[in-house]
Amino acid sequence: MRHVFAVALFTLAFSAFGHGGEDHGAPPPPLVQAVDPRAAAATEAFEVVAALEGKKLVLYVDRFASNEPVAQARVEVEGAGLKGIAGETAPGTYVLDVATPLAPARHPLTISVEAGDAVDLLSATLDTSAPVANEAHTRGWSEWVVWVLAGALLLAAGILFAVRRRKRAKKGI
Repeated sequence: MRHVFAVALFTLAFSAFGHGGEDHGAPPPPLVQAVDPRAAAATEAFEVVAALEGKKLVLYVDRFASNEPVAQARVEVEGAGLKGIAGETAPGTYVLDVATPLAPARHPLTISVEAGDAVDLLSATLDTSAPVANEAHTRGWSEWVVWVLAGALLLAAGILFAVRRRKRAKKGI
């Protein structure tokens, strides 16, 4: 009987052992980082990344092979209620003003790039839908059932071990 009691005490005390020095207090607040809606497209000649920054659609245009910014190009954007020629603000950076805010959805864009002898038509999708918020994990009853069953199984194994040991001791083996 005292073996069963010892196994039960050991099982209960085992959960009290510390590990790794973690702080089990309140979790830190989730990191919230706003990311502007983006779209990317590439062909053999050009690579374009479009970012919606407030009321401006900023287009970064590079050569695909060398990642060199494409300066003095004619960049035309059409789609999602946008239509116009983007003005160059820096080498490889072009800006198009957005008159009306874009509704949360996936907006197809057609981007035409003319730089010297190279002309290309690119297609991209600008996703302005709201990001999915992470939900906090709540403990359900199924998790508790697993822990209770595991504890019961461990206790039953301890009792079985103690009973077998007692029987062997009585037989004198």
